[in-house]
Amino acid sequence: MRFVTAKLDDKVFIGTIDERLQTVINLNEAEKAMSGTSTLPTTMNECIELGDVFVNKAGELEKWALENPSETYSLPFSDVQIKAPIPRPRKNIFCVGKNYTDHAIEMGSAADIPKHIMLFSKTPTTVVGPEETILDHEDITSQLDYEGELAVVIGRKGKKISKENALDYVFGYTILNDVTARDLQERHKQFFLGKSLDTSCPMGPYIAHKSIIPNPSNLDIETKVNGEVRQSGNTEQFIFTIESIISTISQGTTLEPGDIIATGTPAGVGKGFKPPRFLKKGDTIEISITGLGTLKNTIQE
Repeated sequence: MRFVTAKLDDKVFIGTIDERLQTVINLNEAEKAMSGTSTLPTTMNECIELGDVFVNKAGELEKWALENPSETYSLPFSDVQIKAPIPRPRKNIFCVGKNYTDHAIEMGSAADIPKHIMLFSKTPTTVVGPEETILDHEDITSQLDYEGELAVVIGRKGKKISKENALDYVFGYTILNDVTARDLQERHKQFFLGKSLDTSCPMGPYIAHKSIIPNPSNLDIETKVNGEVRQSGNTEQFIFTIESIISTISQGTTLEPGDIIATGTPAGVGKGFKPPRFLKKGDTIEISITGLGTLKNTIQE
């Protein structure tokens, strides 16, 4: 299943999408229609916390809704606004730096290929959804850049997780654009300010449950700017696997349901070109990953 946070007539709801039918199922309304009551939570974080209880219930409701369509809960894509799947994460987003060899080299040299996982974070206030505008922050940066990434959404609380069991703690996967102010990143040395500008973490369009992404370590990832392919890679090129990342973070830090981990970006970022090709007003960025759809955003004009 593919889970969304969506909005209709100023009301936000949790749903699933059927891409074939171009339909969003409002799970709460479907449950009311099917059983006369609504028991599911109304935020994605709360739903994820329920684990398999939520997934199984959502599957039941989606099947029933598709067999018994009604405009009350079966909504055309065109009628709803798809938000970030987790519009306001409870914690900073964990981000892995230089997790593709070619990207590490384009940002410096072979000497910059990390021997240990590089981690930084983005604040919850950075998150926006598909089709939402990315602020250009021209008053403080002239080097705004894109980074298309696979993001992992944690589904279970865990600490000291082994690599062998790491994927058991995953709820699903989504797309994330780790928008970065390169000049701020360089000026402040630590990445926090350059990575945490408001609207600098577009995410979505949905969370694909792990059951439909059997091998997250073999997904094509492509980033286009104004229709031009800038990044083209595959998650099999990771220096550090998803299992390694989850295990490493969790050795001394508790991971919780709804935590988000961005796994790094392939080569082809704007800073890697000679001369650099930073984002400009009106630029449109589209990031596509196998099984996860396309995340599209535009820089403010």
